[in-house]
This record gives sequence, C-alpha cells and structure tokens, in this order.
Amino acid sequence: MDPNHKFWNNQQQALRQALLHPSDHPKAIDLFMSQHAMVHSAAMSLMGLWSFEDEVWQGLTEIEIREIPSGGEHSIAWMFWHMTRIEDVTMNLLLAGSPQLGDQDGWFIQLTTPFRDTGNAMDRVDIAALSTTIDIDALRAYRIAVGRRTREIVKQSQHIELKRKVDPNHLKRVLDEGAIVEGARGLLDYWGGLTHAGLLLMPPTRHNFIHLNEAQRIKQKIR
Repeated sequence: MDPNHKFWNNQQQALRQALLHPSDHPKAIDLFMSQHAMVHSAAMSLMGLWSFEDEVWQGLTEIEIREIPSGGEHSIAWMFWHMTRIEDVTMNLLLAGSPQLGDQDGWFIQLTTPFRDTGNAMDRVDIAALSTTIDIDALRAYRIAVGRRTREIVKQSQHIELKRKVDPNHLKRVLDEGAIVEGARGLLDYWGGLTHAGLLLMPPTRHNFIHLNEAQRIKQKIR
C-alpha cells in the first residue's frame, strides 16, 4: 500500500477511537481536520498536507474527467459531484441543521446541471448527462466551498453533540429538498442510525477516501 494511503488509514482508526472518548475531543477535532484535508485539495485546507484529491486530478484532461470507461458506471466528474453532494447534505442539513451550500451563492446554476440530489439512484443516462454538462471549474470551486464549510461546522462542535443521533426532522428535510430521491431513500435509514460522531467518520472522511480510490481506478482504466 502507498505510504500516504497507509498513514491515512491508520489515522482514521485513531480518529475513530478519539471520537469515543469525551476527554479526547480536542484530539479528535485535530485528527478530523488532517484526515479531511487529505481527501480534499490542498487549496481547500491550506495545511500543506499530501492531498489524495490533487493526486487524482493531476494531469487529467477535460475529456478524461468526463469519460465513462468501457464497462464502467461512473466518470471522474460524477465521482466528485457525488462526494461533494454527500458531504454538503450530511454536514449542513444533518449535522449543523443549516442550509446546504448547493442552494447558496448560485452553485446549482454555476454547475450547469439540472441535478441536485446525491446521485445514488442515477441510471447510466443520467450519469452520462451529468458527466457531459457539468462545469468542471465550478465543480472544483463548489467542492472547496463545501470542504471549508465542513471545517467551520466541526470546529464549532462540542463533545456532547457528537453522541447525539441525527435529528429526524433533519432527515425529513433532506427528502423534502430533493437532496435524496425516492430511489435512494435507504440512505436516510443509514444516516438516521448514526450519531454525529458517526457522520464525521463516514461522509466527510471515509466516504471521500473510498471514492477517491475509485476515481483513481477510473483514471488508470481510461489511460
């Protein structure tokens, strides 16, 4: 395994343990910040750490970003859309109870795509349509904005909040706002079973890492 990936995985385990103990709250926040930074661009965090995201983007052409490889299901463009929408929805609507960034500053307009959900139930036609039409520069800028908003939310958290379950009213809001479509409703059951600490472990950290691995495999396949 690549040393950077191995380090990230080891730190994820340390974060998991720290989130279990209130006395380790400052350590957990510090670990989260570094874990989160490494699955976003260096421009997002400005921490000077290795960035898995930058590693994926390096050298890609726009054609490669939009391409769905033969026999594959997703493009790199779709992958970054999905990761970013999931983080926006879970950190803002579910964790903070605040509006998702997609509805602010005209992001959905800038992205030039009619889709506003997380993409979990998209079929091949929709994935191809998003991959073809989405504005790549706007997508990368939206991702930076979402990442920075996540960090603001986490910095303001207290250890007692991390043990709290996701508010059912927040889950309803996700569906009402079209952030999740009916075909992906099972996600709400999954998120509803998580504590706030559990939300920090999966969408903004582990979920990104998993899909960056997939994006890297797509990059290798199309080349």
